[in-house]
Amino acid sequence: MKSPRSPRLLPVPEYLVFQLAATVGAMGELAGHAHRGTLDRPGRSAVVGLLGAALGRRREDDFSDLDQLMVFVATFDPGRPLRDYHTVQTVPTTAARAPQSRPEALRLAEGAVRTTLTRREYRSGCLFGVALAGPGLAELAGALRCPVFPLYLGRKACPLCAPLDPRLVEAPEPVAALTHLRLPPWARSHAIREVAAADGSGLDGIVRMETRQDRATDRRRWHFARSLTGIATPQARARGAEE
Repeated sequence: MKSPRSPRLLPVPEYLVFQLAATVGAMGELAGHAHRGTLDRPGRSAVVGLLGAALGRRREDDFSDLDQLMVFVATFDPGRPLRDYHTVQTVPTTAARAPQSRPEALRLAEGAVRTTLTRREYRSGCLFGVALAGPGLAELAGALRCPVFPLYLGRKACPLCAPLDPRLVEAPEPVAALTHLRLPPWARSHAIREVAAADGSGLDGIVRMETRQDRATDRRRWHFARSLTGIATPQARARGAEE
């Protein structure tokens, strides 16, 4: 008599989780000359760009391996809106036609310049968590611990205010992986407000879909196409500091 076969256990997926905390951040949104807005969380393209900077890649380099990653972004604190004003000196096209540089434009204008008021939007006191699934996670964890280029939460005026603390964890799904984050001491009471994923892939409990300019088509020229993002609102907290 044959003994019954034991059930075959499936391997538990591996994730790379890390946090993004900044005093001020600026995440995506269409950027014009007079007004540059910000979204309330970093999108997939922002995370992939940050990973590329950590690895030392430039915009013209190959990002095909990073484009294969599944990216899940958890919002712990979206921050508060902050608006900054700038005055910019501009040169009318009638005063300098087809200049090769700004110094040349100012020289050709001979003082015929204008002053324009511009606005920059930010989020102050924001905190996000990221979970990655896919190939090369160990290399990415090492790069985030010792990045080649400085890392920002959006613009260069937005440095991170806490270590990313990358960790490789095993979890059945991305929200469970995000609970392994070790948040900064001042934010350990924060719960996950929502989790976003491109097309909603790999994310359970989606409550809505959003459309954003978040699919990079030409990083060198800053060209992005529209893409769908799925949003879930799980009831979960990051408990990595208790482990």
